Amino acid sequence: MSIPVSITGGKPSALPATVDNDNKLDAQSNNKVKDVDSPASSTAKARASLNSAIVQTSISVSLSSGNEPLALLLKSAINGINEELQPTLGKDAIQNAAATQDNSAEATAQRIVSLSTAFYEAYREQKGLEDNEATRKEFIGVIQGGFEKGFKEAQDVLDGLKVLGGDIAAGINKTRDLVLKGYQDFITPPAPPATEEGDATDKAKPKGRV
Repeated sequence: MSIPVSITGGKPSALPATVDNDNKLDAQSNNKVKDVDSPASSTAKARASLNSAIVQTSISVSLSSGNEPLALLLKSAINGINEELQPTLGKDAIQNAAATQDNSAEATAQRIVSLSTAFYEAYREQKGLEDNEATRKEFIGVIQGGFEKGFKEAQDVLDGLKVLGGDIAAGINKTRDLVLKGYQDFITPPAPPATEEGDATDKAKPKGRV
């Protein structure tokens, strides 16, 4: 009588274990690749950076003071004007002034106008243009476009922080009006007011006989 011989034993069972280990290693390797290359991971990092920037902006904008938003407007306006002047005068033509300064609407507007119009001569010479009203109007068109861009960006930031209203909105709108007036006065300077000395001279002139 033949006796059946079993071909199963303990050693062949090691093969499935090896396959399982290989599968685990492959899975771990795939997970690492996904972690590195996954678009979701890049999106999460970008979102974290954006959130950090928003937090920093939120901290920098003081809700208890109407002057801080005007400082933001000044910075944003200068950045916008710099971008418009870059093709002609190079990068960062206008540098922002110190942070410890008067940030009232009047002072902010005056600073924006004076900083930006100070580059008129450099712009005119670079373009080879004569000094006349048409050239001044062209120059103001360039820097005013940058100012409007910066103004809109500042508005969007303040609106996103839910603080664009009341005195803050009135302050930045007043600043914009003063800047635009300053630009218009640069194109066509207003006539100088009559001096007291001139008035006195006119009064001292003898009147004609009746």
